[in-house]
Amino acid sequence: MIRLTAIVSGKVQEVGYRARVVDIANAFGLKGMIENLKDGRVKIIAEGEDEKLKWFEFAIDIKNTLISVSAIIKTYSPATGDFENFGKLVTKGETDSRLDTAAVYLKEIVVSVNKMNDNLGGKMDTMIAKQDQMLDKQDQMLDKQDQMLDKQDQMLDKQDQMLDKQDQMLDKQDQMLDKQDQMLDKQDQMLDKQDQMLDKQDQMLDKQDQMLDKQDTTIGEIRALRTDLKGYMDMRFKRIEADLSELKDMKVALKEKGLI
Repeated sequence: MIRLTAIVSGKVQEVGYRARVVDIANAFGLKGMIENLKDGRVKIIAEGEDEKLKWFEFAIDIKNTLISVSAIIKTYSPATGDFENFGKLVTKGETDSRLDTAAVYLKEIVVSVNKMNDNLGGKMDTMIAKQDQMLDKQDQMLDKQDQMLDKQDQMLDKQDQMLDKQDQMLDKQDQMLDKQDQMLDKQDQMLDKQDQMLDKQDQMLDKQDQMLDKQDTTIGEIRALRTDLKGYMDMRFKRIEADLSELKDMKVALKEKGLI
């Protein structure tokens, strides 16, 4: 069993550094204490097995959004067994100061979330604009399809006229039965061709229906994504409001107990 004394410099006060170190020390089963120094540094005393202290040294060198350790001065000495567990020393008036600091950080988080929401709103506007363009393209495609249907109607009218002419020819060809048979064969071939054309047109209409179904699916997925995203943002705002309410309740409780 040995003792590690560490003096930690950097952004380590009023950012939750001591609480993180307490959690790390307890996880390693170490004993000791951590306290803030007046010069802005933090002092750590930890006692335990040599190997665990080596891992502890590495773990307390924390760098994240709030905490930034710049240097650690370490000294080792024999363990004294003065500590029963690992905890932090809190000076008088520190709790109120930490609540104020927490409120500042929380305000910064709310501002960041609002900025993120503004950016997200801009992206949503862009997505909506793209959807409008897609709908315009679909309208153009539908117009083209209407034109194609009109052309097909014209073709059917022409075919009807041709059939009418054929009927007239049949009426006049009473004495030309042999010729009529040949003409009827030709007409049957024409009708087969027309049937093939109608089949092709039906295939085209089926393809168009498939395209419209896929477009409807895409629009539905985009709408569902917008709904999920709105739900997620609402949940995040509710969580922030709950955290603010909890901080207010904590401060009121501390005032009632005369701690602040």
